[in-house]
This record gives sequence, C-alpha cells and structure tokens, in this order.
Amino acid sequence: MADLVEEGLSLKARLRGSFEDAIHRVREAFASQGFGVLTEIDVQDTLKQKIGADFHRYVILGTCNPGIAHRALSAVPEVGLLLPCNVCVYEDGDEVVVSALNPEKALQAVGSEELRPMAEEAGQRIRRAMASM
Repeated sequence: MADLVEEGLSLKARLRGSFEDAIHRVREAFASQGFGVLTEIDVQDTLKQKIGADFHRYVILGTCNPGIAHRALSAVPEVGLLLPCNVCVYEDGDEVVVSALNPEKALQAVGSEELRPMAEEAGQRIRRAMASM
C-alpha cells in the first residue's frame, strides 16, 4: 500500500521498484476503479526527439472513467478541457513518483456545483487506486 499525499492539484504516492513495474501497478490500480488509459505520452522520448533534450523517465497516462466522464460532460461540456484525468509517473532518485490530478481541486476552476458529485466520486476512486499501489 502506498502512502498518499495531497499536494496542490495532485494526489501523490512514492513507490519502490522499477519504473516499468510502477506503470503496470498504476494501470491495474486505476482499472480496478473503472478507469481506462486512453493515452500514454513518453515525455523523455518526446523531448529527446523534438528538441534533443535529455530528461529523466517520465510518462503521462491519460486515464478516464467513462461513466463519470459522460455525466460530467453532459452537465458541463467545458469540463472536457480537464479530461482525461492525467496521471504522471516519473523517476525521483531510487523511487518512482505517481502523481494524479485531484479532480475536486481541478473542477473548482470550472465553478459548477453540478459537477461536485462527479468530482467527489472520481476523487474517491482515484484515492483508492493510488492507495492500493
């Protein structure tokens, strides 16, 4: 079980083990809470290819719970600007950091009380996923 820390817009956990294992654990943990991975961005590779920059291992997974997303988009179409719920996985010394967007904090920017139930549900599911890694 990972220790979960809330920090600004993120929910953050530090994992021991390999980077590949962390990606696998994130995918499994989020799947157990109804989230699929829609996108995977290899930031290290992208920065190397586009600007020749060396960067540490860093992957952004765009996760989505279709039921919650459908309800939120139906209520406030502009919430799509905040979707999917990104999860960053990156190396920090001998640990791997997993940082997920806190939907309750992010949706405050939209300012719609209609979205509160969806944000709370998504937040609870993300917290459970993060804690289970």
